[in-house]
Amino acid sequence: MAELLEIAGMSEDLIYLMKEALREAEKGLAKGEVPVGAVLADPRGIIVARTHNLPITLHDPTAHAEILALRRGGAYQENYRLPGTTLVVTKEPCPMCMGAAINARIKRLVFGAFDPKTGAAVSRYNLAQDEKLNHQIEVVPGFMEETCVKLLQDFFKTRRRQKRNTRRGTEVVVTGSTRNRLVPLRAGHVGSNPTLSAT
Repeated sequence: MAELLEIAGMSEDLIYLMKEALREAEKGLAKGEVPVGAVLADPRGIIVARTHNLPITLHDPTAHAEILALRRGGAYQENYRLPGTTLVVTKEPCPMCMGAAINARIKRLVFGAFDPKTGAAVSRYNLAQDEKLNHQIEVVPGFMEETCVKLLQDFFKTRRRQKRNTRRGTEVVVTGSTRNRLVPLRAGHVGSNPTLSAT
């Protein structure tokens, strides 16, 4: 990887871009999202889009950091094609995000943490270099990997701990139509609906 970066002459630029992506991931973490951040840089290395995961916040399963960065980059450049751009993301993109990157015709993908379950750049699938597709993307995998992995691991450890603690001290909160089935019967009516008879 070091040779690739030297050839590209971009190691310092990529460090800066990945740090910006990590800042975005931290913003997502603060919102309760899986901490994945992305930045999109134009051919000169200038950031034209930056964002983080927002599927929970936006109630949108497609609101991954990569997709949002590509959308914002397209809006900024007023073009759905983004040739010459570099997408820097803290975690290896999934198949949906890789498909969007290929359709956008980005030049380069740089990612930090590998995703052995759903990674579509090199881990599970190699969509970036699939010659059956009409565009291939240069990939710089595992860039600043330790920092990116630690952010994700810390998030999931905290989430597992919270789930364990929630299960131990769970209280049932009854609302809406469920309440009608759980309220004790009183003479003359069923549940909380006095118009129904208890006969």
